[in-house]
Amino acid sequence: MIVWKRTLRTPTSERFVAISDGREIATVDLHYLPNLTVAGTVALIDESACTEDAVPDLLASLDEEMLPDVDLERGNLFYTVVAGRVVGTYEAMPGEPNPAPKHH
Repeated sequence: MIVWKRTLRTPTSERFVAISDGREIATVDLHYLPNLTVAGTVALIDESACTEDAVPDLLASLDEEMLPDVDLERGNLFYTVVAGRVVGTYEAMPGEPNPAPKHH
C-alpha cells in the first residue's frame, strides 16, 4: 500500500512523497498549468521497492487520492519519470558562497 504525504504546496505546484512499508520510494512534483493541465515529475528513489513496472500503479494511486479533477485518460495530466537516489538536501546559508547540506 502506498501512502502519500504532501511536503510542499504553492498556488501552482505541489510536492508529494510516496511511502511504502515505512520507506520513501518516490517523490512527485506537480505543476498546475494555466491551460488546466497538470505536469508532473516523478523521481523513483528506491528502485528496489518501486520498479519501472510498478510506475503505472504508483501514478494511478496518486491520481485517485490526490488529483480528482485531472487524469491520464482525459489527457490533462502527464508525467516525466526518472530514477535516481537522494544525495542530500541543500540550502543557502547566510554568508556562505555555496549551498550547504541540510541535516535533519
